[in-house]
Amino acid sequence: MKIAMWSGPRNLSTAMLYAFGNRADFTAWDEPFYAAYLAESGVDHPMRAEVLAAHETDPVAVAARISEPNPPETPHLYMKHMAFHMLDGFPLDWAADCVNVHLIRHPARVVASYAAKRENPTLDDLGFRQQVEIYERFPGPVIDSADIRADPEAMLQKLCAEIGLPFEPAMLSWPAGPKPWDGAWAPHWYGAVHRSSGFAGPEGEVPELGGSAADLAEEALPYFRELSERRLSL
Repeated sequence: MKIAMWSGPRNLSTAMLYAFGNRADFTAWDEPFYAAYLAESGVDHPMRAEVLAAHETDPVAVAARISEPNPPETPHLYMKHMAFHMLDGFPLDWAADCVNVHLIRHPARVVASYAAKRENPTLDDLGFRQQVEIYERFPGPVIDSADIRADPEAMLQKLCAEIGLPFEPAMLSWPAGPKPWDGAWAPHWYGAVHRSSGFAGPEGEVPELGGSAADLAEEALPYFRELSERRLSL
């Protein structure tokens, strides 16, 4: 099985990567197209030079590697994908052979978290629009990060049942610290998850935003709602 987990940034996506990566039967791959996205778009992200130096920048080569058979010792592959990385012209046919899952989070929470790591984000930086486009082409289970944090075991059991994968309790915790599959960008983005050894508890109230942050969250809200209507529920 190859799982393509689609989301935007600050969506519990790294914790989900760690959950599946902690299974003995999975290989984990962190944002396969990130370096290719940076090279093609020219966007200035934190640690851009380090990411370009450490990872494959040819999207065709990345797609070819995804399509390779999984090794016998780890018969399953879990890929954390950012929807906004899939620029026009990047190959996407490989996703037809994957189990596509869509991870969402309320835009106000995403904007509040993302803006603390990178200034002046735009709608394209958050991936809500691109995720809906990918969902329309490659539909699959939709899961909300708030539901996972409210009851990780129940939601992961439900997701595993939905995709025909046996649940493993190893998904509920992991050793603190960096992981061998972390991308080169981890030192900037992964501080909180490196301090963790499992999923954080339930989230509080949706944050109140002001100014441009509130406008951005409002712009993303229709895309979030479109996917949220299809989410797996407890």
